[in-house]
Amino acid sequence: MTPLGHKLRTMRAERKITLKDMAEALGVSPAYLSSLEHGRRGAPTWYLVQRVITFFNVIWDEAEEIERLAQISHPRVVIDTSGLGPEATEFSNKLARHVSSLTEADIRALLDLLETRVAAAKRPARP
Repeated sequence: MTPLGHKLRTMRAERKITLKDMAEALGVSPAYLSSLEHGRRGAPTWYLVQRVITFFNVIWDEAEEIERLAQISHPRVVIDTSGLGPEATEFSNKLARHVSSLTEADIRALLDLLETRVAAAKRPARP
């Protein structure tokens, strides 16, 4: 399941909306919406994301969250390590090969580490 798929499923459940009813309102098939929720489809188009936001009648922060989740929800990721060191290529290949064997805690720890490093890289250097 992708981050967007999880969010959509949660929002539908909270509002007691069936997959069929939501799919009809969005102008997509229930099979497509189910595949999107389960991560068997790529990230949706910007237009579909906007229809989802309108369908759920959300604004501001929640709308931005849905847009952000759509951007990070492509289930088949390609990592370009050209120009990087051999460790980057090794890490990327091992992650791709073994991500399914990681626990939720392992994945959370890796995400936390990555987010910490990205945030540190964005901070201005101290004089």
